[in-house]
Amino acid sequence: MSATVLTASALLLDMDGTLVNSEAVVERCWRRWALKHGLDPEAALKVVHGRQGYATMAVLLPDRPVEENYADNRVMLAEETADVDGVVPIGGAPAFMAAIADLPHALVTSADSALATARMGAAALPMPAVRVTAEQVGASKPNPEGFLKGAAELGFGAADCIVFEDSEAGIAAGRAAGMRVVGVGPRAAALSPDAHVEDLTQIRVEAAEDGTIRLHIDEA
Repeated sequence: MSATVLTASALLLDMDGTLVNSEAVVERCWRRWALKHGLDPEAALKVVHGRQGYATMAVLLPDRPVEENYADNRVMLAEETADVDGVVPIGGAPAFMAAIADLPHALVTSADSALATARMGAAALPMPAVRVTAEQVGASKPNPEGFLKGAAELGFGAADCIVFEDSEAGIAAGRAAGMRVVGVGPRAAALSPDAHVEDLTQIRVEAAEDGTIRLHIDEA
């Protein structure tokens, strides 16, 4: 491993795959949906991560009316919110969240508020006071809108923020926002983030005297 130090004023955190391991429920719900629509579940699972559901559906069924995608997305969100079996924290997430509790940070997730609350609760992680959920953006990741809103609400510019993400869509959104990206987990490894970790146990947080955040990262 090699050590990297990144300095920021604020941290913007994705949820699924970054703080919370929800792979089991995501796979259950999306496999059902794919089979119902005559799609290969394995192929579908390659594109579901990081996006809002309707955006994934648009990729998988490009000729379908968008209204049907929005309707299916509402059903999907209800199913995912009700199913938290197997939802657990990513390795190191409880200690990481405790370390940044008094530092500027926000949750920026493609989940809606109800789903984010359900999954953070199931993983026993504290919900950040500042959060940008699906209801607050007009476009899904990889559009940078969510990260830009999170930075603005915290009162910092894009260059002063570091994004934590696991997915291709999320990392692309962070880059499009003009932010540095720490990639978390196996999906992120091939996407050339500014730093990469297998989980959050590889990160030590230091609050500098000038108010900045120093991330000591033991890269995978």
